[in-house]
This record gives sequence, C-alpha cells and structure tokens, in this order.
Amino acid sequence: MSGRRAVVIGGGLIGLSIARALTTRGLSDVLVLERHQLAGGGTGKSSGIVRTHYGVPSIAAMAWRSLPTFEALGAEVGFRQTGYAVLVGEENVAPLRANTAAHQRLGVEVETIDAGRLADLWPMMNVEDVAAASYEPRGGFADASQLALHFGRVARDHGARIRQNTAVRRILTTDGAVRGVELVGGEVVEADVVVVAAGWWSAALLAGVGVDFPVESYRSELLIVDAGVPLPDLPVISDLISLQYCRVEGRGQFLVGNSDHADFRHKLVDPDDYSNVAVDETVERYAEKVMHRFPGFPDPSVTHTYAGVYDVPPDWNPVIAPVGGLDGLLLAAGFAGHGFKISPAVGDLVADLVFEGDSTDTDIPAADFRLERFAEGRPLTSPHPYLGAGEMR
Repeated sequence: MSGRRAVVIGGGLIGLSIARALTTRGLSDVLVLERHQLAGGGTGKSSGIVRTHYGVPSIAAMAWRSLPTFEALGAEVGFRQTGYAVLVGEENVAPLRANTAAHQRLGVEVETIDAGRLADLWPMMNVEDVAAASYEPRGGFADASQLALHFGRVARDHGARIRQNTAVRRILTTDGAVRGVELVGGEVVEADVVVVAAGWWSAALLAGVGVDFPVESYRSELLIVDAGVPLPDLPVISDLISLQYCRVEGRGQFLVGNSDHADFRHKLVDPDDYSNVAVDETVERYAEKVMHRFPGFPDPSVTHTYAGVYDVPPDWNPVIAPVGGLDGLLLAAGFAGHGFKISPAVGDLVADLVFEGDSTDTDIPAADFRLERFAEGRPLTSPHPYLGAGEMR
C-alpha cells in the first residue's frame, strides 16, 4: 500500500479530510489538487452546525463518530458546544420520537423534551406551537474553514502534498483502471487512486470517463440578524415547524438559514456564477419566521446576508463509493449541506474503501452510499421522514 499514489481532486473540507485519513493510515504519496484556494467553495459558506440528528441511520452514525473530533479540537476549529434541538409540531411527533430512539440505539446522548423544558433552555423563544423537541447537549457549531485547514495540516504532516490554483481537465484511464489526471495546463499526474471530491464540479469530471453523477446546484440564502441584545451560548435550533435553522453568531448576532426546500428547483444556479446576496423576498420571509419564533429579541435587525450552493443528488444524500467500474476511481460528493458535521467520518470511510475495499464500521455500511442506487430506484431515505422537511433529514 505504501507504494500506491493517490490524487484527491478538491481542496475543500471533504477532500482534505480524505487526504488526512489516507495519510494517517499509511499512504504517504497523496496529492490534493484544488482549482482555486483551499476551503474556498462550499466549505467557506457552511453554517457549521454540529449535530447527529439524521433520519438515515448510517448518516446519523457518521455524525456521531465525527463528534469526538470537534470536541477534541475545540477552540482550534471554533467549536462551541451549545447543544442542539429539533422542534416539531404535532404532525411530526411520531417521527421525532422514532428518530430519537434510533439515535439512542447508536449510543447518541439525546432525549425527547417538552415545550416547557425547551423554554428553559431558550428563554427568548416562542414555544406555543412546539409539540416536542429532540435535544442533544453535545451538539453545537464550529468553523468549517478552520476544520478544513486542520485536516490539511495533518495530511501535510503525514506526507501529503497540496497544490492550489490547479484545475483538473480530465481523469485518465487505461485497461479498466485510473492512471492519473491531466491538469488544465497539460501536465499529467500519474496515480493509482483518484478520489473525486469536487462538490458541484464532480459531475463534469466524471462525465469524461462515462460516469453519470446526477447532482444539481441549489442556491441557499442565509441571514445574519442582530438580536438587539448580547446572546449567551444558546442551543442551535432546527425548527421544523416554521422550517428554519438558527444559531448564535458572535455575541449579539444570529445566523438564520432555510429548511424549506419544496421549491428548490426554482433556485438552481451555476456554481461559478451566482449572487452572494439574499433577495428582498427572502429577507422578508426569513424575518417573519424569526419574529414568530423569537419574540424575545428586543430590537432585531438584519446586518447582512450571503448565499451558498448545495450539491444535491436526487435523494439529498452523498455518494461515497467506487464508481464507473474503474479500478482506483472513487467519488465523495453530493453532500447537500450535510458534509461538515460528518466530514471526519467521510474521510475514514474513503480510507476504508481504499485500504479494505469496504467499510469497517457495521453502523456505516458502504452499500448505503453507492452511486448505482439512483439507477436502481433505491434512494437512501429516512424510515421516519418529517412532513415538510424530508430533504434535510
């Protein structure tokens, strides 16, 4: 194994986590190729939420396996362990309880709480329409760019090389196996393993070797709201009633994102050319939701907005697998906004696939993340989906 050469295409959080996992497992000849700057794509737009609450058991397990990394790194990656709560109305109490029980079976420290307990945790929150919540005290948020750069440092320390501003033109193959990549400038880099971790741009690279990766680029807008008062470290909120997610940002500010993706096909964009500012309609809609849920904010105001782009497969869950029937070619993309909190486990799974040919964690079966599931009509979905917010869980 030490004689094998690997190229990782993509210097974001996922690509750098993969490089970290490969090198720490003994593969010293690892080259990361990043078309622009490290963590300059989706990683830099991440809201950074750390949670284990997923309806897909294998993804919940990945989040749970990843949590100790955030706890161990702490301030190095800006981790604030504020807790995390999912809020639901009456129509979603049954799936909430079922998912919480499934998480508990995985060992997750989580419990179902009532509106009264939630109000104690979040004094400025309106809980009148909250039927129940799932609360995990070890959740919180961190900085995705800092985590990506940490993975990059670890990978370099174990022998990896990283080249920025180095775009890949195509993947090279011969006799049913990858043999490397050709860069835009014409240089050929030979490799026995090529891992495509290029987010939205992965599909174009794979098309060049006859692999169809169905993924769409979905623009998602975020608001930063000044609450008008300093905020303590309050729990991150996933509000499945008004379909928003929120967390503290700084001392008096609040980050607000959207969990309503019913019309997401109207927001597909070119990931190389999209507006980084929320439109007025979005600001008004988000503001109405914030005012409903947090009437305790004395003088809220929007300070600024920005937008990111999700790489979204048909089932909103990633592909992490060998692809194309080509020996040595793997894909790790399509995370649809979920990649940050599971990124340590994603790197470990890719390393398992390279070294062992399969996952070594029985709670994270590699078969769940096969590309072929789309053509087979077997999407990776939750057995206990939430009405109105199934894509995000």
